[in-house]
Amino acid sequence: MGKRTINKKRLDSTNDLNKSMLAIAILAAGKGTRMKSTQPKVLQKICGKTLIERVINNCSHLKPDRKFLIVGHEAQKIQRHLSFYNELEFVLQEPQNGTGHAVQQLLGVLKGFSGDLLILNGDSPLLKPETIKKLLNKHREKNAEATLLTASLVDPKGYGRVFANKEGTVKQIIEELDCSQEQKKNKLINSGAYCFNWNKLAKLLPELNNKNSQAELYLTDIVEMFSYATHVQVEDPLEVAGINDRIQLATCEALIQERLREKWMRQGVSFTDPSSCTLSEDCIFDIDVIVEPQTHFRGDCRVGKNCRIGPGCLLENSSIGDNVKVIHSVIKDTKVGNNSLIGPFAHLRPETTLANNCQIGNFVEIKKSYVGEGTKINHLSYIGDAKLGMQVNVGAGTITANFDGKNKHESLIGDYTKTGANSVLVAPITLGSNVTVGAGSTLTKDVPSGSLAIERTKQLIKSEWSLD
Repeated sequence: MGKRTINKKRLDSTNDLNKSMLAIAILAAGKGTRMKSTQPKVLQKICGKTLIERVINNCSHLKPDRKFLIVGHEAQKIQRHLSFYNELEFVLQEPQNGTGHAVQQLLGVLKGFSGDLLILNGDSPLLKPETIKKLLNKHREKNAEATLLTASLVDPKGYGRVFANKEGTVKQIIEELDCSQEQKKNKLINSGAYCFNWNKLAKLLPELNNKNSQAELYLTDIVEMFSYATHVQVEDPLEVAGINDRIQLATCEALIQERLREKWMRQGVSFTDPSSCTLSEDCIFDIDVIVEPQTHFRGDCRVGKNCRIGPGCLLENSSIGDNVKVIHSVIKDTKVGNNSLIGPFAHLRPETTLANNCQIGNFVEIKKSYVGEGTKINHLSYIGDAKLGMQVNVGAGTITANFDGKNKHESLIGDYTKTGANSVLVAPITLGSNVTVGAGSTLTKDVPSGSLAIERTKQLIKSEWSLD
């Protein structure tokens, strides 16, 4: 078998593509009036993340030299929300006079830049990273001056039409409002995502005019000014869907939720009624998890193997161990150990940790507490700011009275301690190990290990009693 030779010229060409400088600009200046919201459109959320965060994250794999967000309406609110993106540069478009006018705002900040400019819309969150990469790669491989992302739609209403020849060379883009009836029959639409040779684009931007139905500067008008423009057609037209109102927002949410459920079902998770459950993209499930109807996961959730979650549960930013069963309960910012049973109707609040083999039952609320291994809190109890040892048995209606009206105080309960029904532990208080608390007691003082603590008033009975 002969030796395989390496095409050095092709390898060098590939390396040159990878070395080319890249700037990304995301358009996010519009008002989004059809959303009917006090929030800017790009700050509307899908699966817990804003539209603009999704667009930013979808192109982060490209590692651009510079990344811009062009803002206008509610610019300060958007900038505050995205302040954790350290590499993001904000460019103000004021007033908002069309997409061409938006990109003109880069002429100053990109002065002296030599490379490619990728332009994305801040309200198109479904565009996949691999599709964006494909757009950039074709632009560079073809040495195009402009490359746009297109889609073929059965119903192209509302989109600008792209006119290209069989070789893929784009001759013109016409916005729908400016199309003739014949031109509207064209089903190839412009997605609003582009790649440009910046040096050539910068020379043409000042030539744009507003002689159109909306009296705006269209970026699409610039395409016919280039000597060579091409396009990449997406395989799945849903990728290029823009979000303009709450109906489209809900449609996009449903699509992402469907993708997430299918992903985890392929990896060993069962949903008994998939359409009634919602997830976040930060959730991670082990195998043989069963998710019952009307169960929802928010934020960063981890669910171990052989768990049964639901029906009727809400989990948020929580970690669930192996072999855990949760029924009709709310769990937030909590860690649950293995082999535990929670619910029905339990509420585990932030900063709660359950060790292994715990049982948390009907109408139990736990907040900012540690519950030791094998401990049972089965009925009608409130445990707040407390540390419970192992194999504690908390009787029905037990309350740790942690708030004195001004400050929160801690309750410490030792191993193997038992509290009777309707006990109240007034914090700060410490119960040692193997303590038994008599039913109906209100304790205000520490109890040493191995003790029985009873605090009750003397029962008084008056015979032959009548209200008359």
